[in-house]
Amino acid sequence: MGKYLLKRLLHGLFSVVAVVALIMLLIYSLMDRNLIFGQDSLYSHLANNAKTIYTYEQWEQFGYLDYVAYSEYINSLANSGEISDSVREDAVVLGRTADKDSALTKKYVESFYDYYESRGYTVKRLNAVMISGNKVASGGNQALFAYKDIPLFSRVWKYFSGMITFDDINYAENIVGDRKLTFTLHDPLYGGDKFAPAIYANGTKNKYLLYFDSQFPYIHQNIITIQLGQSYSVNKGIDVLRTMTISQGAYVKSMITYPTGLVENSADNLHTASYVAGSRDALITNTSRFVDDYTNVETYKNGMSKIGYSFITGIISTLLAYLVGIPLGVIMARNKDKLVDKLGSLYVIFIIAVPSLAYIFLFKAIGGKLGLPTTFDLTSGTIAMYVLPIISLTLPSVAGLMRWLRRFMIDQMNSDYVKFARSGGLTENEIFTKHVLKNAAIPIIHGIPGNILSALVGAIITERVYVVPGTGNLLTTAINKYDNGVIVGVSFFYAMLSIIAIILGDILMAMVDPRISYTAKSR
Repeated sequence: MGKYLLKRLLHGLFSVVAVVALIMLLIYSLMDRNLIFGQDSLYSHLANNAKTIYTYEQWEQFGYLDYVAYSEYINSLANSGEISDSVREDAVVLGRTADKDSALTKKYVESFYDYYESRGYTVKRLNAVMISGNKVASGGNQALFAYKDIPLFSRVWKYFSGMITFDDINYAENIVGDRKLTFTLHDPLYGGDKFAPAIYANGTKNKYLLYFDSQFPYIHQNIITIQLGQSYSVNKGIDVLRTMTISQGAYVKSMITYPTGLVENSADNLHTASYVAGSRDALITNTSRFVDDYTNVETYKNGMSKIGYSFITGIISTLLAYLVGIPLGVIMARNKDKLVDKLGSLYVIFIIAVPSLAYIFLFKAIGGKLGLPTTFDLTSGTIAMYVLPIISLTLPSVAGLMRWLRRFMIDQMNSDYVKFARSGGLTENEIFTKHVLKNAAIPIIHGIPGNILSALVGAIITERVYVVPGTGNLLTTAINKYDNGVIVGVSFFYAMLSIIAIILGDILMAMVDPRISYTAKSR
């Protein structure tokens, strides 16, 4: 069993890598990268060289290529001590054309060409666009930069190698005080009297590495961070996993005591404070609240995360589907070709024949007429807003369970062991409950982990129609906005859950049916 699971896990991980690589190939190599400017109002207002520079900068931000401006190159030489600040100021100035460069600038421009062309970059120079005489056209300033498309292998390697990071006490550059870790049994954010174990630090990215609070799952850690990819437009600058797990809705305020002693009615969650260099002195409000540069905090909100909303709707619909679908499937099988079987088959055919989008809108229209909420409202919504999405998810699942359980049971009823049981004097009820149903349910059982875990990923169409702020809606939003980081991250999340679901399904089948063994038999 152990060898089988290890082999299955390794095959699964390889499949996940292949899926991510394929998605990256489609997004970054086969799709037109100019599509990202479709809804960019700034892009349409730029002209000449300014538009070209903006284009390459955006392509770098969206992950298509590596872009290096000449000024970055000169600054890197100065920062490393290879040139002085005075040389930097002169060398960074480009002439309107290459022949107008100073002797010093020409030297470092040539060095820039040699350095990046030897590394496979394409170097591009934009001369000043002149209107007449010495007048430079709007957006026509000169520029020099190098760019290179990121190879697929490098892209995949960078993604997976940077997926798991560990907070380091040497992360912060210029900190106030000594770099250290502090373990306490009485968290100072609770006044120092309440028993609340915590580990906080100075020099790390996150102020609190471990802490307890009243929010599920009650114990939190920032030592290990999983990064699935940064969002460019859906939730700019925030990692995909964080986007899926942070709370949504309206702010929940309470009396907060800041490190300076200021007490204020605020929604800030000081346990999430992270380091931003120079941030304390940048704002007067930060100076009055914080004693160091750990000023970047998240806020308390009254709603759940995207995964939370998807899981609630998904898990309830899954439970209802099994509670309704299995008994109906059994009834259909036991009454094969009778009225109840024909009615059930009619329902199954309807679900299969009608596109899911059509009956979802049908349920939405009927629910609206009955006074049920047809969209989610995070601020003033009630539990009733879950009804229509759950119904829309449950009904097709019920049809699938009815269809397959009926088929499996009928196949079992025609088996030789059933005929033998009848000849042995067992009643039909005994045959159904002890043999037929048990054997027919094995394939259904295999899908239980998958159905439970799929609740975490949400239902793309259903969440889009009912505006459920879940992970399914997140993927469609990312696709519409060409947010490549979110698309890759959510797809990886889907793929990992699929692999886990298959492995758990195999384990569950082996537990239910002792005849199933994944251990190789000796010859």
